[in-house]
Amino acid sequence: MTSERQLIAMHGWCGDSRSWDPWLPLWQSRGWRCSCGERGYGGLDAHQPGWSDVPGLKVVIAHSLGPHLLPASVLQAADALVLLTSFGRFVPAGREGKRVQAALAAMATQLRGPDPGAMLQAFLQQVAAPAAPELLQASPAREPLAPQGLDQLHSDLALIAGAQGLPDGFPSQAQVLLVQAGNDQIVHPTARRELEDTLPQADVLTLAGAGHGLIGTATVAMVNAWIEGLSAR
Repeated sequence: MTSERQLIAMHGWCGDSRSWDPWLPLWQSRGWRCSCGERGYGGLDAHQPGWSDVPGLKVVIAHSLGPHLLPASVLQAADALVLLTSFGRFVPAGREGKRVQAALAAMATQLRGPDPGAMLQAFLQQVAAPAAPELLQASPAREPLAPQGLDQLHSDLALIAGAQGLPDGFPSQAQVLLVQAGNDQIVHPTARRELEDTLPQADVLTLAGAGHGLIGTATVAMVNAWIEGLSAR
């Protein structure tokens, strides 16, 4: 087993690459290379990460919508994936999905309205719950957003609504860790169960009292231990 790892990290909707700041020191201390994706919702320039030609296992780590924001070519080449409070299909099928679909439609309308910041702040409260939103990492929603950033948020919100399963390029033989939040206010329980059913080979770590943002958990240490224990195939 080699200790060499190459990581690609992708934030979720209304996040940015600063969300990985607590992770970077541990990755760097192990000599792991990391490239962080950036959608450019706020003041940071958009960046689509890619693998470099270096030895070692290729690991994707992504939060929420993150896997759906990566190119199929990046996913196809991954040896392992860590999905943090993520999903395949976001809107459940049938009656229970109607309320989720209506909420997404309302958010899309508010993004085009006179005060999109109010909706984004309410979204951050749900991401953080049951913790206080002030404990979240820096978010573009706390900053003035340019029209370009709002357009990207609107486009990616449509991507959430239209997600029907695992994103294109998802590697069927990859090692997978699912980190589920038992008190997730964003991803519907049906969507969480469906993801587990879709990936029966995955290791599942369920944090009973945690919210979507995984605040106040030992996620960083536990995920890094899982990555460190990966075996080459």
